[in-house]
Amino acid sequence: MEGLWGYAGKMLEVDLSANKIKQRELSPRFCQECLGGTGFNARIVYDEVPPGADALGPDNVLVFSVGTLVGSPFPTASRTEVSAKSPITGLFGTSNSGMFFGLGLRKCGYDGVIVKGQAPRGVYLLIEGERAEIRDASDLWGKDAWESLDILKARHGECQVALIGPAGENLVKFASIENGYYDAWARTGLGAVMGSKRLKAVVIKGNQRVKICQPDKMFEVANKARELIQSSPFFVPFKSYGSMNAAIPYGNFNALATHNFTQGCLPDWHQEFARSRVEGFIKRNVACHACIIACAHWVEIKDGKYRGLRMKDMEVTPVVSFGSQVGLKLEAVVKASEMGQRLGMDMVSAAGVIAMAIELFEQGFLSREEVGYDLAFGDDEAVLKLMHDIAYRQGIGDVLAEGTKRAGHRLRGGEERAMHVKGLELPMIDPRGRWSTWTLGMLTNVRGGDHLRCRNPVENLRYNENRFEYQKERFGLGRKVYQELDMPRGLKEQTIDIGDDTVDVALMSKWAEDLINLFNSVGVCIRPPVLHGVGPTVLAEAYTAFTGLEMTPDALMLAAERAWNLMKLFNLREGEKPEDSAFPRRFYEQRVKGNALDEEKTREVLKKYYHARGWDPETGKPTEEKLRQLGIIF
Repeated sequence: MEGLWGYAGKMLEVDLSANKIKQRELSPRFCQECLGGTGFNARIVYDEVPPGADALGPDNVLVFSVGTLVGSPFPTASRTEVSAKSPITGLFGTSNSGMFFGLGLRKCGYDGVIVKGQAPRGVYLLIEGERAEIRDASDLWGKDAWESLDILKARHGECQVALIGPAGENLVKFASIENGYYDAWARTGLGAVMGSKRLKAVVIKGNQRVKICQPDKMFEVANKARELIQSSPFFVPFKSYGSMNAAIPYGNFNALATHNFTQGCLPDWHQEFARSRVEGFIKRNVACHACIIACAHWVEIKDGKYRGLRMKDMEVTPVVSFGSQVGLKLEAVVKASEMGQRLGMDMVSAAGVIAMAIELFEQGFLSREEVGYDLAFGDDEAVLKLMHDIAYRQGIGDVLAEGTKRAGHRLRGGEERAMHVKGLELPMIDPRGRWSTWTLGMLTNVRGGDHLRCRNPVENLRYNENRFEYQKERFGLGRKVYQELDMPRGLKEQTIDIGDDTVDVALMSKWAEDLINLFNSVGVCIRPPVLHGVGPTVLAEAYTAFTGLEMTPDALMLAAERAWNLMKLFNLREGEKPEDSAFPRRFYEQRVKGNALDEEKTREVLKKYYHARGWDPETGKPTEEKLRQLGIIF
């Protein structure tokens, strides 16, 4: 769009059925109301995916949207959101990833790519600058993600690539879209959507300059944000140890996903996954574009049967998924991560469905004849073979490729052992060991059982005691952190009680979801130093300086809340029911280390959350008053 700063002002619209590509202009009003990233996707998917559409049919719409601030000097601004109707949940499917793909797309002159229809054969999309074409991918189809990347990079030189592996091609319901070799848009099965469209890859090469409206002001704001992040009490731990910082405390709380949520922590967890052991594998830190934290790790395996394996790993999600949930040793965790990225599948869901299968096997509900080999927690060879069978839909893998909810319906004894919320496999946290804003968020999350859309920006993992069960969690960070937290004063006073030293779980959940939705819309990382240090005030300054479009902190938060409500409305339209916002029965009925969830108390805090959102407290449906306030038009 002529005269628009920061934004490219247009998206690429690709119709694979008609083999046509066109540009879609973006208005300043659309940009201000939806921001970018998640906000763009929420509006487009809600408006353009027909009600009841088959997630793996031609009517589903797959959208890549770059976060607003990507291409600016704002620290950690690298993120791109991908969304569609999810094949594993049937609800709003969305996932976020960083590295360099978003920057590359904006340098091509686009804020996003909208993919519609289905190609008659395997294809890939090549975007070189503003020129785009659909190319034949028959030589790539059937190859794993890394093999395909090697071919595409040899063919096109330096480029950024989003692509699928065999799991996506074979429509595994939890297939991921890989972001280069080592990152992914992992959750909610978007790789299967891409596979259903027979789109193997999106290849981008761009060198346009991203235009900043007020460069001096933008650099001033970026420096302010950098100071805020570096002054966070979470900065040094995350720079030193990355996301693994959460693994040991949650192990201490007996709150890790372990052996299909039958234990709170493995007996040898603290020895096997201690900081010293993890650090022994790490050669250097790895950062996304514009990042000052570099929380990721480059890992090399020096000994044993996986000797010589080199890759980006030792992050909390694969470590807990394969190390705790499935019980693999540290070296085998790295191998399972590599295999997951080559095959293109979400590691949380893959580990969840495998853990369910192992429990069924050990309890006699699955036989060796049905599987083809023995299954056991900690057996890396069996786990890797099962991952392969799932990706290629071979044998029992064909059933497990449907995810725990559907597989649980088909397998004897499976329903009560299927650990999911709204069809999405649960991640690293067992709420029986620690109840918090983070755990409530697994029930309220618009994409189902997940931990990455709701987290208290001042969560304190030093404490786990709670005098106010379910309603509150410990604050414990002192008055200075309280005063500096960028949150409206009145809401802060309601949410954080300095006298009681507590945080209201329901109120903080609503704020945290909107804040993370804002981050995912403007393209900023949600790691704790950023989530704590950066808030809507500095983001409003950055947005205005970068784009030239005037935005206040309140307007940013309203846009983020609008997107969250659009995603919730999509879910309700596609059949989400109030009773779906509940944990598996195991969490209420089976104790871990003496703890089980109180179902009634869980419902009470959920009702309080709905009230905070302006939704009906019984149904969780947004009220007309709330929708009018948000300016959502049907």
